[in-house]
Amino acid sequence: MKDPKDAKRPVDIYFDKYAESHQNPTNKLIHWICVPLIVFSLMGLIWAIPFPYIKFLGQYNGLFNWASFLIAFSIYYYYKLSPVLSYFMLLILFIFSYGISELDKLQKTGGPALWLVCLIIFFISWVGQFIGHKIEGKKPSFLDDLKFLLIGPIWLLHFIFKKLGIKY
Repeated sequence: MKDPKDAKRPVDIYFDKYAESHQNPTNKLIHWICVPLIVFSLMGLIWAIPFPYIKFLGQYNGLFNWASFLIAFSIYYYYKLSPVLSYFMLLILFIFSYGISELDKLQKTGGPALWLVCLIIFFISWVGQFIGHKIEGKKPSFLDDLKFLLIGPIWLLHFIFKKLGIKY
């Protein structure tokens, strides 16, 4: 009989499954670049969807938007898998939010449209992902299960935690 301590947690099972199609060093490198860019650009695209003005938010209108719901959902999902990873992903998403809000300010002063910048980043990053999987010779994990779209970012984060000796 197996000791319950030896049982793998769901997060580790997902990481093992995700790793099956991410063995090639070039594909891994591409993922280190493209996955964060996809998360950033997806947040930016959703941020750019007009959100109704809510009077009680006052000066924070614009900072609470459709992307806030994406952040809340993903952090909740990550928290169920690993509270520690969810805290660090929340920090990363706050940093991404700052970058997106700066792009939004730039747009308001005559710069390029936030949605357009994010769409270009999104498209180029996905092309990179598919090139990586072509090199790998295996299809992306999310084609079997859409949950793997959410696993990719914390899969990368877990390597940093392992390197630093932080239990997640």
